[in-house]
Amino acid sequence: MKRFCILLLFCVSSAWAETPDSPYLQQAQQGDSRAQFYLADTLYSAGEYQQAESWAAKSAAQGDADALALLAQLKIRDPNAANYQQAKTLAEQAVERGSKIGNVTLAQILVNTQAGTPDYPKAIKLLENASQDIESDSAVDAQMFYGLLYANGVGIAQDDEKATFWFKRSSALSRTGYAEYWAGMLFLNGEKGFVTVNKQKALHWLNISCTEGFDTGCEAFEQISNGG
Repeated sequence: MKRFCILLLFCVSSAWAETPDSPYLQQAQQGDSRAQFYLADTLYSAGEYQQAESWAAKSAAQGDADALALLAQLKIRDPNAANYQQAKTLAEQAVERGSKIGNVTLAQILVNTQAGTPDYPKAIKLLENASQDIESDSAVDAQMFYGLLYANGVGIAQDDEKATFWFKRSSALSRTGYAEYWAGMLFLNGEKGFVTVNKQKALHWLNISCTEGFDTGCEAFEQISNGG
């Protein structure tokens, strides 16, 4: 399941998630740890973070590794109240238990200065591992984030050619042009401790997203180009 708040999360309303007919809810209430994780993930996508954390905690308590990764992501969701140390501990536990989602989340934490001294070699190793299983949603995120490391050029040398390679691999598993759009928006808005706002880079990747046929990328490019 995709962890980054602006990745390809198929946002489902919380009303749907809590509908009694939802198989996730029914099975989760019966104590199924995997159903509890899926319900938590759905609630996270819908912006119901408190409920998501509650169900993820129940799932994690039963040993679900992906639920630990989700709990880690919840700890860093709000930049103004992020707890990177707790998130790192949770993500490390998720990775130890075999979570590919945990690999991506831990990599995200390891390159952010809010978590301490960045460890790019370890982050890259985690992303390479998660990117191999193309049947998993985590591969989409891993490849996209790997591309961002090269596009950002902090910790490793900037290389737009390699960034393009990884973005295209990610988009091929999801939607053409999305990874470039995601990168463009990150450079537009920045991410504390990791990505510095850079309008030129934002326009570069949004333009590529548009060229790839992603309409939202075209709209964002035009808006920024026109001073929006």
